[in-house]
Amino acid sequence: MPPVERCGRDGMPGQNLKQPLYRFVIADDHPLFRGALREAVAGSFDNADIAEAGCFDEVSKLIDRHGEVDLVLLDLAMPGVRGFSGLLYLRAQYPSVPVVVVSGNQDLTVVRRCMEFGASGFIPKTLPVEMIREAIGKVLDGAVWYPSDVDPALGADSETRQLVSRLAGLTPQQVRVLMMLSEGLLNKQIAYALGVSEATVKAHVSAILQKLGVDSRTQAVIIASKIDPEQWQQAAESEH
Repeated sequence: MPPVERCGRDGMPGQNLKQPLYRFVIADDHPLFRGALREAVAGSFDNADIAEAGCFDEVSKLIDRHGEVDLVLLDLAMPGVRGFSGLLYLRAQYPSVPVVVVSGNQDLTVVRRCMEFGASGFIPKTLPVEMIREAIGKVLDGAVWYPSDVDPALGADSETRQLVSRLAGLTPQQVRVLMMLSEGLLNKQIAYALGVSEATVKAHVSAILQKLGVDSRTQAVIIASKIDPEQWQQAAESEH
């Protein structure tokens, strides 16, 4: 479905636009790479509205502020997230917003996990500018883009599939709580950080344990550690 042409500053449809205006959010904690990615996007979409986020909290604020966002370009490693948790949160909180992971970690297992967690694409940071533009264009057209050396048909083992399914079933707030549990925060600390009551946090913890199929916070934290891409990478290497 083609994007809807958006209004100009005066609230009227832009009459001089040669193409619809796309809205992008670039989420990366490295200003130089954000700038390079901005140039790559702007060079392909003349009327693009591009917002930048240097930490994960800014990503949600930008999406909430702009309303209609056509694509989020997300780095896995940035302040406020751990491993795949940022991707998990965005897919749960904004299911209609496509998310493309742009990462320096090109391990094939990590790429496949990103796709299994709901990414619309995976772009290595080493990819040439023209290929980055091509990948973004295909995703905006509704396709899924990943490096040619990734075989999506090569599925994970049943245990990993179950883990992915359980983690993907968490709500956005439950993802946040799980990440805070993994940082060793107490219920009252989590409640303060999220602006909710301790009773609400306890309810989230109980729901997390149930969804993950574990009996304790410690077991939940162990599962949370597997969200770290390095854990997947090390597991894959040990199998070989």
